[in-house]
Amino acid sequence: MNLSTAGEETAKEIHVPTDINWEMLDKSKFFFLGAGLFSGVSATLYPAVLLKTRQQVARSHISCFRSAYSIIHLEGFRGLYRGFGTSLMGTIPARALYMAALEVTKSNVGTTAVKLGLPEPSAATIANAAAGLSAAIAAQLVWTPVDVVSQRLMVQGTENPKFHKNLGNLSASSSKYLGGIDAFWKVLNMDGPRGLYRGFGISMLTYAPSNAVWWASYSVAQRLVWRGMSCCVNGNGSSTLIPDSKTVMAVQGVSAAMAGGMSALITMPLDTIKTRLQVLDSYESGQRGPTIGQTVRSLVREGGWRACFRGLVPRWTSMSISAATMITTYEFLKRLSTKHEGV
Repeated sequence: MNLSTAGEETAKEIHVPTDINWEMLDKSKFFFLGAGLFSGVSATLYPAVLLKTRQQVARSHISCFRSAYSIIHLEGFRGLYRGFGTSLMGTIPARALYMAALEVTKSNVGTTAVKLGLPEPSAATIANAAAGLSAAIAAQLVWTPVDVVSQRLMVQGTENPKFHKNLGNLSASSSKYLGGIDAFWKVLNMDGPRGLYRGFGISMLTYAPSNAVWWASYSVAQRLVWRGMSCCVNGNGSSTLIPDSKTVMAVQGVSAAMAGGMSALITMPLDTIKTRLQVLDSYESGQRGPTIGQTVRSLVREGGWRACFRGLVPRWTSMSISAATMITTYEFLKRLSTKHEGV
């Protein structure tokens, strides 16, 4: 992310802090602090992810608030954190791969694009898109198996008869799991290594392009926000604006939320299909997991194409808040981890 890409039109009015690239970071501090910071963020947002997952595997539509009430009433507040330990164990290495691939790609592609003569705003957008794509690919190698296991733990409470009223005869993972390790071995014994990577193809199809779009959109959104601020500066008769750290973080947060909300809306159908592929153990014959085509037809039968957007509200909310929180945390982390003072 390059804050200096606010645009040539605003460069004379707004002095934006210099971006911190990969070479400027203390790598050990970067990964160590990052593990702690992002674990805290993940814990805060996890209930929304669990609600989204349960809505996606339900056969009929359930409101987000009704689903949350049912979970708390039948399982207690701990029910909102089913599978969190497993998810957290996978998040740390996946996030490390993500951040490393992101920063290395962004730095190299951005430098190359500028050398090829592209304007800095265009070079930043291309670098962000390429970085988002490579980061998603790297992270999914770790995250997909963790996703398969944690999502099965998330929906395990639906075996309660009161949940079946909402889920119909859809059996979301009929096995009983004692925890993440138990679920891992049961999936491995039942389906082999392929079972742990169920939905990997559609995960890549969902997250790789959406990450590329998100980071490119984030770069563009920042320029638009800074440009809007420059108009306010000119309207007030001021000639320059030197934003403080709070202003910079606010711009980053707003831009990230805009990009996150749009990405959630565009990729929602793919995410619903992916979740069902990863969670369901059987389909009609009980011999094998459903194919993508079977999953889509099942969703359409249940509620038309709108069924592909079940869980949109918690996912949109989660991704918007997550994007704003993650990006401000990420930029804060980079400043904590810089080798140079006063950056």
